[in-house]
Amino acid sequence: MNRFVLRSVKQCLVNGQRYYGSGGGLVYGSSVVGRSVHLSGQRNGVMFGGFEWRRMMSSAPASMEKAPSEKKEQEKEETKGKDIVASSYWGISRPTITREDGTVWPWNCFMPWETYKADVSIDLKKHHVPKNFLDNLAYRTVKLLRIPVDLFFQRRYGCHAMMLETVAAVPGMVGGMLLHLKSLRKFQQSGGWIKALLEEAENERMHLMTIVELVKPKWYERLLVLAVQGVFFNGFFVLYLSSPKLAHRFVGYLEEEAVFSYTEYLESIESGETENVPAPAIAIDYWRLPKDARLKDVITVIRADEAHHRDINHFASNLLELKHLIPLLCRQEINLFRSEAHHLLK
Repeated sequence: MNRFVLRSVKQCLVNGQRYYGSGGGLVYGSSVVGRSVHLSGQRNGVMFGGFEWRRMMSSAPASMEKAPSEKKEQEKEETKGKDIVASSYWGISRPTITREDGTVWPWNCFMPWETYKADVSIDLKKHHVPKNFLDNLAYRTVKLLRIPVDLFFQRRYGCHAMMLETVAAVPGMVGGMLLHLKSLRKFQQSGGWIKALLEEAENERMHLMTIVELVKPKWYERLLVLAVQGVFFNGFFVLYLSSPKLAHRFVGYLEEEAVFSYTEYLESIESGETENVPAPAIAIDYWRLPKDARLKDVITVIRADEAHHRDINHFASNLLELKHLIPLLCRQEINLFRSEAHHLLK
């Protein structure tokens, strides 16, 4: 900055563009004090032939008044910038996306091509019978956790579903995250399980977004969600680190209870205890439901999703069990072969 000021003063002196005040002192500080000097005609008895020296080292505008065209352009740019900031965190506005019928797509969390049509052909009575200590531990724990939830929500099925989805969306994210980090550490593929678990978490989150449109949670229910989610996330994180097999078995039994809970919800709708209100728009878009879909249709597809998550997690637990059993069986076969070879050599 000092070099720039010295260069400006030197150029001013060389060109002879200076003037003296009444006291005879040299005045050249306009570039330093932050003012624009417009010199034309006679000033302090000295002619300056239309010289104009604009300040260049300050953030203030060069002139106090701008042309109308410049003002309009600046207002447009400011307005455009405000719109961009308001519409997108990254400062980039999302292009307008329309549905097949021409209406504007209102959602940011998922796009029309990311939706799917749910497969409702499920087995409601399917149950994994506990076979060992870990299976029994997972099964008994889920049954034990259901008791306080049923006592708190009783027959308020909507609030019960809201609490269930805030918990059910955690395991897929935790499992996918840990498998992702494991894949980075060991430089190996995951066999598609990272994507499967993250899609499960996203699907459960969409369940919650749909239920919240139907049920407006009270302040103490929101506080309960914060507490339960904080405890469950950390507990499941430690569980998945210690035993992925037990973690997937636990989620499988948790989804079994979810299927049972949504079956009760459907029964209350069919009996008239719960009003069969129109389906929210987000549910119609996400599951590709008919435009005249009702709450019963929404709960039916959510229950089908929970049944698929049940089967996936039990299958994952079975795979991990086989992964541990295969080396054991191979070791037993090797030992048997060695003993037989030793007997033949004798």
